[in-house]
Amino acid sequence: MKTRFAPDRGLSSRMLITSFLLGLLYVGFVALLIALTKSAVLAVVIAGGALFVQYWFSDRIALYAMHGRIVTPEEAPELHGTIDRLCALADMPKPRVAIADVDLPNAFATGRNPKNAVVCVTTGIMRRLDQDELEGVLSHELSHVAHRDVAVMTIASFLGVLAGLITRFGLYGGLGRNRDQNTAVIVLTVIAVSIAVYAISFLLTRALSRYRELAADRAGAMLTGRPSALASALTKISGDIARIPSRDLRQAEPFNAFFFAPAISGKAGASLSSLFSTHPSLEKRLDRLGVLSRELGEQA
Repeated sequence: MKTRFAPDRGLSSRMLITSFLLGLLYVGFVALLIALTKSAVLAVVIAGGALFVQYWFSDRIALYAMHGRIVTPEEAPELHGTIDRLCALADMPKPRVAIADVDLPNAFATGRNPKNAVVCVTTGIMRRLDQDELEGVLSHELSHVAHRDVAVMTIASFLGVLAGLITRFGLYGGLGRNRDQNTAVIVLTVIAVSIAVYAISFLLTRALSRYRELAADRAGAMLTGRPSALASALTKISGDIARIPSRDLRQAEPFNAFFFAPAISGKAGASLSSLFSTHPSLEKRLDRLGVLSRELGEQA
């Protein structure tokens, strides 16, 4: 799908490389499962079933978890109007529009492809941002849809989810009930490999997630021509998220990779290594937007 969002070859190459490496990891993981469980059918059912659910129902799962619901133009005319204008400007299909009734100021895009995409905003972000700031956030989210990195992130996170499920199953299910020494060795081997696969896929998807946020910041700001509005939204949201109760932030953390801004407090975010974060630091995002603002000003 060709749109007016600025193409990003760096993002495209990173998505391709990440998908290729995870694909190799996935094939090796399934092969090991087949060898250790002595059941190709079981391994394929586990892997295929998990991938099918995550790919085809990712939008519904995300909306359900965030208490979001699809809204009509009659229910949210201003929100639909803004997305209509941005989609016309970007020359892209309009995604479904959803609102999550939570105070956490955030937004996310989900869906397996542009035709099945959903852009969701929370009531918290709509209440806090002005029109220009909200437009900047929505343009950022629409760029994720246009660049197809939402689908890539959904698939990329699948292997980690699968490895995590198998690890839990082995620890709390098979290991405790198996008395046979050979079976116990097999279970322990599967658990060890699952942990290693989870760790590798975790690092790969986090690296991709950080870059795609910078790419969406740039593409979204270039589409609207107002990097300062997006920078203002980032500053405001990040400050307000730090005041959200920790319990609410913990509930939202599993979706950090898809959020506009990570659901972590300012203190926690500062102490985390950039290697494990889903987003670049606020300072880096603001610096990049500042450079882009000057570039656009020079061209004007």
